[in-house]
Amino acid sequence: MEKPTQHSLTWTVDDTMTAKRIGTAGAQILSTPNMLALMEACALELAKEHLDEGMTTVGAEAHVRHLAPTPVGMKVTATATLRSIERRKMWFDIEVHDEKGKCGEGSHLRIMVPQKDRSQS
Repeated sequence: MEKPTQHSLTWTVDDTMTAKRIGTAGAQILSTPNMLALMEACALELAKEHLDEGMTTVGAEAHVRHLAPTPVGMKVTATATLRSIERRKMWFDIEVHDEKGKCGEGSHLRIMVPQKDRSQS
């Protein structure tokens, strides 16, 4: 069976995800850090489909453009596409859409690393 190269993840924007909540001036709209968190979570889910047992990934780089505001109560969906895997590096292209259209885009790099057993810490 072929491994997926695309994954989508949807969140509903709530008060905890707003620009105002993180201490910046702004209306009750999705903050850029929370849009990035959605993008990263989406890429992480897709990355899991390509990992060997005992491995995980960590975020290493993100390039993000926040194109339009998404108000509280609206659904927002990130779709990650796996662009390439180069040794331990996994590159993703990600688009974000809300109920009105495209509101964000970017690229994200995740690095494959061994999953640490917490009992050994």
